[in-house]
Amino acid sequence: MIIKTFEIDKKNISKFKVFLIYGENEGLKKEIINKIKNNHKGKEMKYDEAQVLKNTTEFYNQIKNNSLFEEKKIFLLERCTEKIAGIVIEIYENIIEDLMIVNCGVLEKKSKLRKNIENSKNAVIIPTYRDNSQSLVSIARTFFNGRKINISHETLNLLVNRCNGDRGYLKNELEKISNYLSDKKNISLKEISTLTNLSGNYSAAELVDASLSKNVKKTCEILEENNYTQEDTFLILRVFLQKTKKILNMLESLDSERNLEKVISEYRPPIFWKEKPIIERQLQIWSFEGVKNLIYKINDIETKIKKDNSLSLILMKNFIYEILTKETSNSSLLTQ
Repeated sequence: MIIKTFEIDKKNISKFKVFLIYGENEGLKKEIINKIKNNHKGKEMKYDEAQVLKNTTEFYNQIKNNSLFEEKKIFLLERCTEKIAGIVIEIYENIIEDLMIVNCGVLEKKSKLRKNIENSKNAVIIPTYRDNSQSLVSIARTFFNGRKINISHETLNLLVNRCNGDRGYLKNELEKISNYLSDKKNISLKEISTLTNLSGNYSAAELVDASLSKNVKKTCEILEENNYTQEDTFLILRVFLQKTKKILNMLESLDSERNLEKVISEYRPPIFWKEKPIIERQLQIWSFEGVKNLIYKINDIETKIKKDNSLSLILMKNFIYEILTKETSNSSLLTQ
């Protein structure tokens, strides 16, 4: 059975146990998966396709082993392809008691998996396509209107064009902007250009990452190669604030979880693979109290800059050099 994305809220989907969601819009797929899970209760069990294919017997046992005394389960199969077709088809044809959600990338029309579930009365297939500019502009405008932030149509278009038709990317960028805005009531085209994840933002993001990773050589190279203005200083401090808050949240999770890799992989919004080694090093370097002190320092510097903007470059560079030389309680965890 096929259900279009706009029909999900209108149809009774709680009676179905197997859902196949496919397409390239990761942000939309995430929203749909959350809606489906909200209609069911149970313990979530995540699998990659590779795990299922490698241990098929074990997976079948998990699906089939039900007990009156056990909690219901929600099986979430991620990063799936046509390779898993036979397993999924066998499961839904035998009707399972628990919920199973299969998250696939692009599936061709001739796909066996896609054809079988499209024609099934017991399973649901939901295709997702790239968001158009109109829908992304609507999401962004709702975000800014809700915070009573003034933003031009040109600036909105720039933001949307950088999201490659995926609301997931847009929401990641909006989270960065939310951290940056604080008590501001407007945001300019230049600020959006600097904050969002394309070339203009890399120098600021790389400077902050290098500093927080205590990479003295790279930090000094970036400072020497860039002629930062007073306005850039404020933007860099906002990137510092956004990244230190992320590290603080992860250190808090690490305190109870004690599994660095798991904390990084389960963080939301997801951390891109290129960032993971940097984040891992920063978590090894910084203590919870150390990052809290950095956040206090950033807020203090922002207050001083607002009072006297002429000091901004000096204050920012002194702050960065202090980070590079500061001893932290987690320094013993540094990899050699």
